Amino acid sequence: MKWRSLQESGSYSDARPLRQIFAERKETIAKYVPPDVQAVHQRAIDGLRAQALSGKALAVGAKALAFNLSDHEGKHVSSANLLSSGRLVVCVIRGRWCPFCVGQMEAMNYIVPQIKAAGAALVAISPQIEKQAFFMHDQHGLSFPLLVDAHNDVARQFGLVYRVPEEQQGLYRATFVNLPFTNGDESWELPIPATFVIDRDGTVLFAAANEDYTGRPEPLEILSVLERVG
Repeated sequence: MKWRSLQESGSYSDARPLRQIFAERKETIAKYVPPDVQAVHQRAIDGLRAQALSGKALAVGAKALAFNLSDHEGKHVSSANLLSSGRLVVCVIRGRWCPFCVGQMEAMNYIVPQIKAAGAALVAISPQIEKQAFFMHDQHGLSFPLLVDAHNDVARQFGLVYRVPEEQQGLYRATFVNLPFTNGDESWELPIPATFVIDRDGTVLFAAANEDYTGRPEPLEILSVLERVG
């Protein structure tokens, strides 16, 4: 299962605010997805909010633990190595089947040159297996690594992991979002989406985690953080 981007040419150039792009996708979902199906997803979001999961996530001022993961091509990526030469932007996403993850990745890809100019690097982390990460990277022409977080080990360190409710599992199966296949395990666990800016000493300078997978920080907000801290 994959979300086919609105930009099929492979050259993404949509400079609109992410909230505007997401609003367009929400309108499409509202138009074509049955209300009872939308209600299941909303109940899942409400359940996560009741647990205040975002409040348990890594916060500004905390120290992010170092991680070592493989990327979409099987290459080893170390956060320590990346931080040795600058700050690090980390996006934790659900997978290539999520239209909002795709939208965020395309929007972040658009500002990679500015991130690099600010002396930082960008990576995304998801629980999907290497093959799925490769497909996502290739299909959407991404210019930064998609890291494979098997069993959500790093996302768990960041305080982001939850188990998909049984009701929502049934919907995902019906719509060919086969998480055991895409993630390579039977846990039915996902991270809530989150974005972090990490300083060279591991200190979190910016943190945005959201139980609602349709809410992500604006790319320009990330750039403003990098520019502010110099």
